[in-house]
Amino acid sequence: QVQLVESGGGSVQPGGSLRLSCVDSGYTYISYCMGWFRQPPGKEREGVAGIDSDGDIGYADSVKGRFAISQDTAKNIVYLQMTSLSPEDTAMYYCAARAGTCYLAPSWYVIWGQGTQVTVSS
Repeated sequence: QVQLVESGGGSVQPGGSLRLSCVDSGYTYISYCMGWFRQPPGKEREGVAGIDSDGDIGYADSVKGRFAISQDTAKNIVYLQMTSLSPEDTAMYYCAARAGTCYLAPSWYVIWGQGTQVTVSS
């Protein structure tokens, strides 16, 4: 059974940084995509970043230059390094997995973690 577990969320001041981690267990697809998504309060879930089994990466325009996704394939961990955080980044952050190509649309994913809360405020 595939399980994704996020960690690393918390409260931070504007301009601060956080690193989120997503540990996956039981995911054995050779070709896969691991994505980070977020859901701000009262809004729909949106894609943030994705990385596939070839190491190809994509970002939402809103986080380009500020967020960086990476993976440690030996440990089955995907990271999301977030810098220059602003209150607009406040959301529940989720990681998700799918076989094949990366898409930043949440509807493409069926395997989700439980989420980790990120709050940016002064």
